[in-house]
Amino acid sequence: MKNINALLYFICLVCMNHVSIAQESVNTLDDGSTNFLERHPIYDYSEVQLNHTDTIPGFDSKQEKLKISGTIFKSDGITPAADVILFIEQADENGDFDLREQDGKRYVYNRGWVKTDANGHYTFYTYIPGNDRRYSQLQQLYPSIKEASKPEYDIASFLFDEDPLLSKLCRKRLAKKGDPSRVLKPKKVDGLLVVQKDIILGSDVNTTK
Repeated sequence: MKNINALLYFICLVCMNHVSIAQESVNTLDDGSTNFLERHPIYDYSEVQLNHTDTIPGFDSKQEKLKISGTIFKSDGITPAADVILFIEQADENGDFDLREQDGKRYVYNRGWVKTDANGHYTFYTYIPGNDRRYSQLQQLYPSIKEASKPEYDIASFLFDEDPLLSKLCRKRLAKKGDPSRVLKPKKVDGLLVVQKDIILGSDVNTTK
């Protein structure tokens, strides 16, 4: 009888642990939506656990390889924000968006996810996207943010200082809006373009979507 009771106790512990793990798995998504087709692509990562570094597909084959890294701060602009998901997507080197499909949902192939470390740090290995001159499209990285227990939001795109389509008028408008930090100025280091981009949570929210 003691053996049976011990076995039942063990089974109960296993079941409780399984439920706890399942709940943790669901809570990490925390998007408020179970509709795969409609939810924001920031939730579509396939890794079991994100880390603070990611590489955008196609990085190895590109000419203008880029390392973009920085610190994400809380809204006070001082305290590093840990465990924040940063998602970026971008056009390819020709300025085209490589659209693919999975389970009936279209997505941009050139994309990646990171989750900041304990010091709020993140790093992406990517490349400078091209211009689509048909639509006067600037070279841009499109970032989105997901803080724990908060809805995701898009922030203003990252631009590039040497973009031939980034006119003086565009620069004046950015300066007038007090948003010059959107313009990245990568420097060549050992054959790799390197730039730092810090982010303050709650700032530069893109409300155009």
